[in-house]
Amino acid sequence: MNKLPLVGLRILEFSGIGPGPYAGQILADMGAEIIVIDRPERGAIALQKAVDRRGKRSIVLDLKSNRGKTVARALVKSADALLEGNRPGVMERLELGPKHCREINPKLVYGRMTGWGQSGPYAQMAGHDINYLSITGALHAIGPEDRPPPPPLNLVGDFGGGSMFLVSGMLAGLIAARETGKGRVVDAAICDGVNSMMGMFHSLHAAGRWQETRHDNWLDGAAPYYRCYETIDGRYMAVGCIEPQFFAIMLGLLGLDPFTFGPQTALDLHHRQAAQLAAIFVGKTMEHWTSVFDHTDACVTPVLNYLEASLHPHMQARHALKDIDGLTHPAPTPRFDGQVTQTNRTIPKDGENNADILAELGFSAK
Repeated sequence: MNKLPLVGLRILEFSGIGPGPYAGQILADMGAEIIVIDRPERGAIALQKAVDRRGKRSIVLDLKSNRGKTVARALVKSADALLEGNRPGVMERLELGPKHCREINPKLVYGRMTGWGQSGPYAQMAGHDINYLSITGALHAIGPEDRPPPPPLNLVGDFGGGSMFLVSGMLAGLIAARETGKGRVVDAAICDGVNSMMGMFHSLHAAGRWQETRHDNWLDGAAPYYRCYETIDGRYMAVGCIEPQFFAIMLGLLGLDPFTFGPQTALDLHHRQAAQLAAIFVGKTMEHWTSVFDHTDACVTPVLNYLEASLHPHMQARHALKDIDGLTHPAPTPRFDGQVTQTNRTIPKDGENNADILAELGFSAK
């Protein structure tokens, strides 16, 4: 059995919430040793028992004290990389910014996770996922046209535009450090990541295939072949048959005549077509429609809640979700050939590993 690809790397994670810890979880799932430097007191919305702490070790340090800074510097010297998610300038004031750390460890890859980035007029302003989405155009494009844009959880900004870009930047920095002996600073801003993901829609707009009006495009719920339909039991089916051949399969399974229904690309028919499909789907249960469309190329699937997801046959076959001590753990992803799907799901308590980590650094128990 091959080792996980990041085994042997030590990464420090300064405690935070959201995209930074999730990035650390991904790197831990890939085999990296993650040491979380926790604060003496937790924030109001921080969770002790969280999936994003799995496989990590915890040491509590008061970074405002000289002893805390001494231990932190020793950890920096021993590490390959560092993750932090504070406002710009906070780590510098703690004398643990990139310049200070580079003097201790020139090879260190320094990852900085923020919403607005390290520069710009909003850099020092507070914000959350919904705010970062709001200035990129992503939030405006989501939801019905006659209602305010709904927050798409914090999947698009925090985890899509934040964590994923931080992880990719860290991996690139680690490769460069291995080749050059010099570390890099990774400035991962959520708004930058979301802007990057919006590239497709800017391309569609330039091609005349996307409008500024919300709910007026083929991927935002306006098209009858790409939206959700309610069933008789108050559940929903997700319809995503964009390609003509898949659209034809859906019509066939619904017993609809393609000529009578009208062309898929006829925009002037979309309102009538959507109403017709809605009337059909609402006549049966979600379970019924699932049995009709399962294992077909119609691209029609049930809309499950997050508790039902682990019971779905495909999720079970993939061992995608596992309940451990009342906490649902998603399987590590991506998966590597020769690797089992299991990972270290131990979740440390704050400071649980203080003694071991201090001993490894050569400090006495005192």
